[in-house]
Amino acid sequence: MNAVIDLDALKADSADGVISRFAVPAIRCAGCISKIENGLLREHDILSARVNFSTKQVAVSHLPDLREDTIKHKIEQLGFDVQILADNPLAEEKGGTDKLIRALAVAGFGMMNIMLLSVSVWSGAMGTTRDLFHWISALIAIPVILYSGRPFFSSAFMALRYGRTNMDVPITVGIILATGLSIFETMTSGAHAYFESVVMLIFFLLAGRVLDGMMRDRARDGISALLKQTAPGAMVLNDDGTTSWVNAKDLRPDMRMVVAAGDNLPADGVIEQGNSNFDFALMTGESEPQPKASGDLVLAGTLNLTAPVTVRITAAGEDTSLSDIARLMDEAGQQRSFYVRVADKAARYYAPAVHSLALLAFVFWMFAGVGWHQSLLISVAVLIITCPCALGLAVPAAQVVASGALLRKGVMIKDGSALERLAEADRALFDKTGTLTLGRPVPVNLDHLSLAQKQVALALAQASSHPVSKGIRAALLAQNIAPVQIDALEEVPGEGMFGCWDGINVALGKPIKSDDHLSCQISIGNEQVTIELQDEIRPDAVETIDRLKALGLPATIISGDNTASVAKTANATGLTAQARANPQDKLQVIARLSASGSKVLMVGDGLNDGPALAAAHVSIAPGSASDVGQQAADAVFTSDSFLPVALAVQTAQRTMQIVRQNFALAIGYNILAVPLALTGMVTPLIAAIAMSLSSLIVVGNALRLNGAAK
Repeated sequence: MNAVIDLDALKADSADGVISRFAVPAIRCAGCISKIENGLLREHDILSARVNFSTKQVAVSHLPDLREDTIKHKIEQLGFDVQILADNPLAEEKGGTDKLIRALAVAGFGMMNIMLLSVSVWSGAMGTTRDLFHWISALIAIPVILYSGRPFFSSAFMALRYGRTNMDVPITVGIILATGLSIFETMTSGAHAYFESVVMLIFFLLAGRVLDGMMRDRARDGISALLKQTAPGAMVLNDDGTTSWVNAKDLRPDMRMVVAAGDNLPADGVIEQGNSNFDFALMTGESEPQPKASGDLVLAGTLNLTAPVTVRITAAGEDTSLSDIARLMDEAGQQRSFYVRVADKAARYYAPAVHSLALLAFVFWMFAGVGWHQSLLISVAVLIITCPCALGLAVPAAQVVASGALLRKGVMIKDGSALERLAEADRALFDKTGTLTLGRPVPVNLDHLSLAQKQVALALAQASSHPVSKGIRAALLAQNIAPVQIDALEEVPGEGMFGCWDGINVALGKPIKSDDHLSCQISIGNEQVTIELQDEIRPDAVETIDRLKALGLPATIISGDNTASVAKTANATGLTAQARANPQDKLQVIARLSASGSKVLMVGDGLNDGPALAAAHVSIAPGSASDVGQQAADAVFTSDSFLPVALAVQTAQRTMQIVRQNFALAIGYNILAVPLALTGMVTPLIAAIAMSLSSLIVVGNALRLNGAAK
């Protein structure tokens, strides 16, 4: 008993769990997600389990003593075929959609040929001619059913093997019954066979799953593009001055790599020698090359454009910024969502309800005297027409498409429930520095500097990693200024950069901050000139604020900065503001707004914003945010523009509209279709068409979200 108590405590508090990942290709709907997550969490050694609908993977946090084979067996007992993902946690299922497409093509070919033969039967062919057409249809249909029906048969068999059911069980039962009945009719020269109904059912079911697979593949395109941008390796500088090629997976922090012009970076690092322009469009969405010099951070996947540089690695492999982004999107899911919980409950009771309905229909019509043949047809139609594919796809299809569309626009959603909470938000709070502003001080105007002063300033600035030096360097490089040669360069902490140019002492002084602005001085001998700097407001900030207001989210600034600085930003954006707010102040504001019924969207970036981001109803952080900020936020945007914040809210609201439409379509379909099937007004052929079309309509409706993120 004591051991159980200890394990329960570990479930709540332990951060020492081992993460194992598994590929589960048979995940089809919210019911599958619920079954796997809830089933695994019954094991005391498992701390958490999370299903990713987009990649069809399960991430399991468990105690170190629990073997992956044991978890794999547990998932199999839940009725799912599973493979262990040992090497690459971000790997995706390979070839799944291709297999479905091949099965769809075979089913389509068979369906067309059988339909041609059926036309003759429907036109009145009798006797031997009708029997011949039925036998030819059987010869075509049986191999097609065996090949194209494998995705459903294997899934149903796996579930039944462990005494469980899933949505593929009634589908398989319906296919087998309809096929068996058709073979019996053919052998006894019956008037009707239903091979075309069976093959058409398989065709439309496969069409829905192919679209589902293509939809998920499209949602992963952004991640795949990111991961493919890293170089396969790098030329590493050895201690003796020689270089050697090292594969990307073998790179380690503190190695020095030589990156030639035109090469992508395989790891994150800091430039030690040289300066160049880099293409950061992949990470930030900005098309303009960014100048980088000694002391600057460069990221895996970015492209070195103009000159070779030596980079000391700070993060490699799965620790790079690109891998962090990929993991962030890999966490996209739909747990905690109200709509998913609704679908979970519906799917949980689906199989028993459908089997009971089919059995009751058979018994009722047998007692009604229509005979076992017609009773069985009605029972098969009920099994087919009540397939919950549309209901199961209603939520995840919309969330996956929306998350993929936002990713392509530079917004990464951590989980599907964040979209629901974004759609519910009715009030926005913005931090200032690094959120509404870029958090990078830049010179206000350099025109008053002479050419010599600019050249000296650039030479001094590019030797420092201070944010002010970086701002000055970027501005001067943008003017195509070339640095002069500075001797005896020295950086004095807290004082600035010092050196000697043509025998004259030069210096770039420390930044001086007043209430409303920042400045520093360039000294050449006895001559001094002041450079004014400011933290620029993000592009499109005012437009974003207007768009959020139109979406029903009035905004307020809440910042820890001084009053004058916050007032300046407030005037520029037209917002009211609260300055000198510490983390507790921000939490109190959110608590007060929440108590009044508001659902707060918090947008912030710093360590001091972490508690507020976690406490808000929903939160967004810029890509430049601290690790704490990014972890606490529900979404991250990567560009300098502020428009992605409004874009995320707009897309979330549109997503919830689509989800509600999908539920209405799925429920409306069942309200109309089930009574028709029970009363015998629907043949297996019509049932196959109706059920398949309902799934296709739901998926097609979700695909409309591809154009929502704009």
